[in-house]
Amino acid sequence: MTVRDFGVMDMIVRNAQIHPDREAVVQGSGRLTFGSYLEKCMQLADGFRAAGAQPGDRIALLAPNCVDYMLVYGAAALCGMIVVPVNWRLTPEEIQYILHDSSPVFLMTSPDFYDMTLHAEKRLAAIKSCYLLGQEERGDYLPLTGLYGAAVSPAAIDADAPYVLIYTAAVAGRPRGALLSQANIIALGTSLGVHFNLGPDDCHLCFLPLFHIAGISVALAVMQAGGKNVMQEKFDPDQTLDWIEKERGTIFYSFPPTLDRLIEKQRESGRDISNLRYIGGLNSPETIERFQKIAPQVRFAVMYGQTEAMAVTNGWYDEKPGSAGQTAALACVRIVDETDTEVPVGTVGEICVKSPCVFLGYWGLDEQTAWTLRNGWHHSGDMGRLDQQGFLWYTGRMPIKELIKTGGENVYPAEVEKVLLEHPAVAEVCVISVPDVQWGESIKAVCVLADGQSVGESELIEFVASRLARYKKPRHVVFVDTLPKSADGTMDRTAIKKAHGGLY
Repeated sequence: MTVRDFGVMDMIVRNAQIHPDREAVVQGSGRLTFGSYLEKCMQLADGFRAAGAQPGDRIALLAPNCVDYMLVYGAAALCGMIVVPVNWRLTPEEIQYILHDSSPVFLMTSPDFYDMTLHAEKRLAAIKSCYLLGQEERGDYLPLTGLYGAAVSPAAIDADAPYVLIYTAAVAGRPRGALLSQANIIALGTSLGVHFNLGPDDCHLCFLPLFHIAGISVALAVMQAGGKNVMQEKFDPDQTLDWIEKERGTIFYSFPPTLDRLIEKQRESGRDISNLRYIGGLNSPETIERFQKIAPQVRFAVMYGQTEAMAVTNGWYDEKPGSAGQTAALACVRIVDETDTEVPVGTVGEICVKSPCVFLGYWGLDEQTAWTLRNGWHHSGDMGRLDQQGFLWYTGRMPIKELIKTGGENVYPAEVEKVLLEHPAVAEVCVISVPDVQWGESIKAVCVLADGQSVGESELIEFVASRLARYKKPRHVVFVDTLPKSADGTMDRTAIKKAHGGLY
């Protein structure tokens, strides 16, 4: 048997056999053991099949973290369907594009996002049924509880079957769906389990959104190890401290500025966080040092990865601060030049990976998939170097893949630039990242105005916010007479960043 013979479905069945009475998913007073989790997943999978679902059909899911979210993931694995977790921070127009592109058969949402989903799904003929998570019914949306059928044993599902379709930030104005198989997720869970030494006594505090690869991968890795996932709809420092203490929380992932808020609340309350072992995510050295003063037993994980290929490298912050760790379990990494030739140790080039964690491809984009996976390696579009001990040092993005990571969310400048150029006052624009103490990076727009036009900074910021998710709006706008150009006439982003990329 290879790792690719074992899928998420098999993991759920296995856990119910060996940990039937251990808690698997918890939210408030709702507590599911691994045995009851399997039973509910089988009932929901039977309901999908009775409603006409076929293997490979998509389930779009727009909701906060909750037990039902995990049940949909589980039921999809049991009947070979594909979950499309939608980022609820996007605008209705952005959500509509994702739904149109993925053509889901079922659409599921929570009451909080009913209005947003209703706007987005109106033009989608592929959708057979819409459901509200929980017991509520509204309009044409049926309650999810009404979909449950009999607890029928799952049929055999190929571990290579597509399982999750996660839409990444827009490279050229439109997001791309990264398709991962059940085997991809199991391989990722195995890799994370090795790194964190996960086991049945681990408890994941799940407040990172489950529409992100980091959120769902850690949740399923802990489940794969027989551990417990505690669901939180959104980050709340008081509730998180409560979980660590009462649920014996051992691990969570965070993005700025959540950890700073947790430090403040812990110092105010004096809550016991001695159970906590590991924290992952993007955190500044200053924040890490502050947290270790209140929890010296905690180790901070570092990692390099993407939705398309998670756990490329991992390690610990205190090993080599500034590095992204060493090659992860189940991965091979090499650094190549523009001819796809491996470069010597210490030389900067494109980061490439070969791993069972590497995704199947981009949804409906065969040429982009073939280019990304050329010569048998996933080409990340990111630059870095390996040192003599095999530690990866990330150095930036290739020009073709300009990316801004703000508060854990990916934003491609091209998408923001496209919207800004729709404003009549803007003739040219270059969107760049600038360091940000609170968010890690923030977005800055360097604009050239059209002849005779004038516009204020706040007006342009709100113009973008009205058309894209609010985290994609610039936080800073500057106006210049001209933008420097390269010899081929394109904008010289390096020169623009040098002139306008200072700390904010």
